[in-house]
Amino acid sequence: MTARRRMVALVGALLALSLVVASCDDGGSSAERGPTSGLPETTVTTAPSVPAAPDCGNPVASFSPLSPMPAPGNMPPGYLTTIQQRGRLIAGVSADTLLFGYFNPLTGKLEGFDIDLVREVADAIFGDPNRVEYKVVTYAQRIPSLLDGSVDIIADVMTVNCERWAQISFSSQYFDAGQKILVRADSPVTGISQLDGKRMCAARGSTNIDNLANYPKVVVVPVDDISDCMVLFQQGAVDSVTGDDTVLAGFVAQDPYAKIVGPALTSEPYGLGVAKSHPELVRFVNGVLADLRDNGTWSEMYRTWLQPPGAAPPPPVAVYGRTP
Repeated sequence: MTARRRMVALVGALLALSLVVASCDDGGSSAERGPTSGLPETTVTTAPSVPAAPDCGNPVASFSPLSPMPAPGNMPPGYLTTIQQRGRLIAGVSADTLLFGYFNPLTGKLEGFDIDLVREVADAIFGDPNRVEYKVVTYAQRIPSLLDGSVDIIADVMTVNCERWAQISFSSQYFDAGQKILVRADSPVTGISQLDGKRMCAARGSTNIDNLANYPKVVVVPVDDISDCMVLFQQGAVDSVTGDDTVLAGFVAQDPYAKIVGPALTSEPYGLGVAKSHPELVRFVNGVLADLRDNGTWSEMYRTWLQPPGAAPPPPVAVYGRTP
């Protein structure tokens, strides 16, 4: 195990014990914790019936990047100028999604793949990656935070789909994940078909809990934060957890008695969320993402957070053509 992996595992254990912190400071940035009520209640429910999503064409198709891209500190008129004049980018993120967005108590900072993406966007706007105000949100708070204008951008393992396109806009795809399940390391379970009548934890406001409507015999235990699922799992209050494989990998890093099983139930393409009223910000972000793919930064971020040094898979190919 590399030194970085040992550090990540330690951080994960600390997170599980402390249920994450309420706030932190990151070089002038701030993190605000969403509402919490301590340990989650183990309310049992059935998976909600999800109405058919509106047809939006190819959901991963986004707006074409700005061309040419403006230089840092020289944003064009509109919302990008508003952000520049404010002096900081306001980003909705997670503080408990190990490897993607989590509070590291050893450094006192938010870290992870999604956090690095936000820093790259801030660097492109200001010439300074630290000009970010972080607002920690739950899955269910992500879209409302964009709709009420309390954040400029959401970077929180957020799946792009047509239902969400009806409410907000997305950048081009920056990561490809899939929904899987987590069980105890000694469990004989190899797939969700063996969990009929068993208690499965999932986060409210996630595509993961929506997808459980396809498995009506599974007993769903909904919680506000996906990290709450891990608490219930470690307490023995649920038999399994479902989430994106990227998130579950973080749980396995902190709990040697857990494992991920089965084929992916879905495809979960990640995009950065932006309010529909700010298409120019989406186009700017797409320009930033294009640069990260082309100059090797995306691959370096992947090696840093998601695997030991070596070859990284190619980043998802950007698809454009959507009209603002």
